[in-house]
Amino acid sequence: MAIGTTYPSVSQSHAPSLVARAKTGARLQNIDALRGFVMILMLLDHIRETWFVYIPIADPIDARTAMPLLIMARFLVSLCAPIFVALTGLGVYLFHSNHTIGETTEFLVKRGLLLMAIEVFFLSPLYWGITVPTLWLQVIWCIGLSMIILAALIRLPKSLLIAIGLVIVCGHNLLDPIRLQDGDALFPLWAMIHQRDTFALPFGLLVKTTYPILVWIGVMVLGYGVGAWFLPSVDPRARERRLLMLGCGMLIAFVLLRLLNIYGDKPWFTVEGDPMRTFFSFMSMTKYPASLLFLLPTLGIGTLLLVLFGRMQGSMLIDRLSVFGGAPMFFYIFHLSVLRILYHTALAIWGPNHGIMFGVDSYGWVLVWYFALIVPLYIPTAWYSRLKKRRRDIAWLKYF
Repeated sequence: MAIGTTYPSVSQSHAPSLVARAKTGARLQNIDALRGFVMILMLLDHIRETWFVYIPIADPIDARTAMPLLIMARFLVSLCAPIFVALTGLGVYLFHSNHTIGETTEFLVKRGLLLMAIEVFFLSPLYWGITVPTLWLQVIWCIGLSMIILAALIRLPKSLLIAIGLVIVCGHNLLDPIRLQDGDALFPLWAMIHQRDTFALPFGLLVKTTYPILVWIGVMVLGYGVGAWFLPSVDPRARERRLLMLGCGMLIAFVLLRLLNIYGDKPWFTVEGDPMRTFFSFMSMTKYPASLLFLLPTLGIGTLLLVLFGRMQGSMLIDRLSVFGGAPMFFYIFHLSVLRILYHTALAIWGPNHGIMFGVDSYGWVLVWYFALIVPLYIPTAWYSRLKKRRRDIAWLKYF
């Protein structure tokens, strides 16, 4: 899913300093590393959805009743979608800096359609079992559709584009009171735009709009808007200062808005006699659709991680994370397929032990599976990542 992982062309006058930076990979390795970091975090949530899905998780999570370990893990994996969508927008800018507007638009439309098709025709059927067949319009669908919409928007002046992104991200919660019901004329469209819901299709299919698209368009547009900070002509120290100010600013804005408790998400509450659960309530935000207060801390942390990973450039950790970040679509499809095979194998051997589902009895086993699978999943991902770099003559590889 990543694009824009090569340096744009530069003028000869800048060549000496830029070539030196290009040789170290300092400009982009932190982007790939951050993308890889959130992919590894995402694995934790998908393992939970494989072995621990019989324990329901509300959105936002109920701080009064949920297990503390599950709440903490849920907040950690909340970093994944906002950071990845923002990095996709950033990658589009870097791609566009080395391609014409026509080439960029064509690539975005093709890539977007491919991602949407993968979600509908491959990923959704992975979860079909004894339940009603459902088309899960999740993050891959969302990224694909957002790419197509961004393809239409990138011809706008950059200042207008950033303004559109800010209005969407900061103002979309004003639309929360608009709730349509099944049977209303615009209900399916509104469910895909802003209201997470389910609607029926012919032939017994259901559609679940897990990731309503509106807010994620704003996030991708804003990621595109900061892409100019990562051009080779920008001094790394200036870029770092901007990222630090942006990241800290988002975290401060989150704390202030959350304390006011009047806009941006459902109100938090005090759990009498339990400061820890009160803190969990403060930090529990709505992901579907992502609220303003969900995005501020997750994107703020992601921005600061870009700075941290930039300073760690060249370390073994950053090198390994960059492998995952260099082949995210492959890793996404591969690990979900492996988890589905493991789940159905366990279900066939031991049968359902939690209602109609098979699952482990404690979250500790989720963590065991998580650490056990990282290395086995890394090996084929590393192979594919090297293949992409080695065989640039194979055009379709760039779409995965």
